[in-house]
Amino acid sequence: MKKIKRLIALAILTMVFISPFPASVLNFNQVMALNNGLGLTPPMGWNSWNIFGGDINEDKIKEIADAMVTTGMKDAGYEYVNLDDNWMANPARDANGKLIPDPKRFPSGMKALADYIHSKGLKFGIYGDRGVTTCCNIPQSGSQGYEEQDAKTFAEWGLDYLKYDNCASDSNLQAGYEKMRDALLKTGRPIFYSICCWYFAGPWMVDCGNSWRTTGDISDSWGSIIRNIDENSKSAAYAGPGHWNDPDMLEVGNGNMTDTEYKAHFSMWCMMAAPLIAGNDLRNMTPATKEILTNKEVIAIDQDAAGVQGTKVSSSGELEVWCKPLGTDGTTKAVALLNRGATSADITVNWSDIQLADGPVTVRDLWEHKDCGTFNTGYTANVPSHGVVVLKVQASSTDTNIEFGDVDGNGMIDALDYSLVKRYLLGQISDCPDSKGKLAADVDGDQQITALDFSLIKQYLLGTINKFPAQTASKIKP
Repeated sequence: MKKIKRLIALAILTMVFISPFPASVLNFNQVMALNNGLGLTPPMGWNSWNIFGGDINEDKIKEIADAMVTTGMKDAGYEYVNLDDNWMANPARDANGKLIPDPKRFPSGMKALADYIHSKGLKFGIYGDRGVTTCCNIPQSGSQGYEEQDAKTFAEWGLDYLKYDNCASDSNLQAGYEKMRDALLKTGRPIFYSICCWYFAGPWMVDCGNSWRTTGDISDSWGSIIRNIDENSKSAAYAGPGHWNDPDMLEVGNGNMTDTEYKAHFSMWCMMAAPLIAGNDLRNMTPATKEILTNKEVIAIDQDAAGVQGTKVSSSGELEVWCKPLGTDGTTKAVALLNRGATSADITVNWSDIQLADGPVTVRDLWEHKDCGTFNTGYTANVPSHGVVVLKVQASSTDTNIEFGDVDGNGMIDALDYSLVKRYLLGQISDCPDSKGKLAADVDGDQQITALDFSLIKQYLLGTINKFPAQTASKIKP
C-alpha cells in the first residue's frame, strides 16, 4: 500500500508541480548528483602540493605510497596517492598531442607508477586543468580541446582520481567541466572527479563532479583554516553521498601551526564531511601529527554513511557549537565545540541546540577516547584557544510524536507535503497547516528548512530512501 501511495504521489508531482523553481532548489544534490558510483563517503588520501609544490618525482611518490602503508594511514582509511601540478614534460605533449610525464623525474612513466601504487592496495590520482595550461604554466599542459584524448590517456595509465583545475581557462566554466566529466565517463573506468575552480559556482556542480572546491587555496595558518571553514559552510546543503564540498587539502603536520590548531583543523574538516586529503610529508611525521591524522573515532564522523555536512548551530562571540547528524535513526550526533578566540573558555552544547530532547544523553570525547557520562540538558567543556572538543552524543530514542515528512499532518507523506516545503522555500507561505508542520519538514534534522529537506522528501516519494536522517524535534530557527 505504501508503494502504491508513493506512485500516486509521483503522478501528482509530474502533473502538478512543474512550476518555475529557483535553480538553487530544483537542481539539487541527491536528485541530480553525478552517478558514477564513487565517493559515497568523502575521499581520503594524500596530495603532493602542500608539502612539495612542483618538486615531485617518481621516487618521492613511491616513498609516500610506502609510508601511507607503514604509518597506518592506509589502515585508517586513506587510499588515494595524488600527484598535483608539474608532473608533465615541458612541453607537455608529444607529436600526437598525447600528454607525457617529465622523462627525467618520471622515467618509468605513469602506468608503471600507477601499477606500483595499486600494488600497495592504494589508488592513483593525478592533476589536470580545463584551460590551455595548468597553473604552473607549462606549454600544452591544459586539457582544453583535448578532453577525450586526455581522459583516454588517464584511463590507460590506470587513473582513479582526477583533480581538475581552472587556470588559463575561458569563461565557459560549466561547459568546460562537463566536457571532462563526460570524457571520463566515456572511458568506462571509475575515476573520482574533483572540480577545482576555487569557489562554489552553483548547483550544476553537484551533477558534474564528485567534489568541488569551495574556497581559494589553503595555507598553513589559523586564519586560512577559519576562512575556509566559513566559506565551505555556505554550501552545506549541497553535500551528500557522491558529491562533497571541498575546503581544500589538509595542512596538518606542515609546521606553521600548533598541534592544537591542527587538531581543530582536522576536526572541522571531519565535521563538514570534507575530503580528507593529507598534504604533509608522510615519511617524516611527528607522533602528534600521526595521532591527529589517524584518529579513527574522528574519521568516522567524516565517513558517516548518511553524508550530512555539519553546520554551526549556536555561537557566542568566538565560541561556537557545530553539529553533524550521524546515521539515520535520529539518536546520534557529532558535536564540535570550537574556540576561535585567543584564550581558553568553557563552551556549552544544550541538547535543544542539536534537536535532542532533555533527558539522559550519553557523551563521549573523541580526542580523549573516553566516555564522559550521561547528561540531561547539555554538556560543558573547557576548550583551549584555537582548539576544539569533539563529542559523540547519543540519546536513547527519537521523538515518536513527530512524523517527519508529514508536513500537513494528514497521516501520510505525499505530494502535498512536497508542495508545502516548496512553497515555504519560495516564501509563498510562512507556516504549515499542522502545528508540527515545520518540525516535520526538517527531515534532515539541521534545525532549518532548506533545499536538502525538499530533496529528501522527493527521494522518499521516489522510493530512493525509506527514512529520513531527522533528529528529535525542538525549535526551528527563525
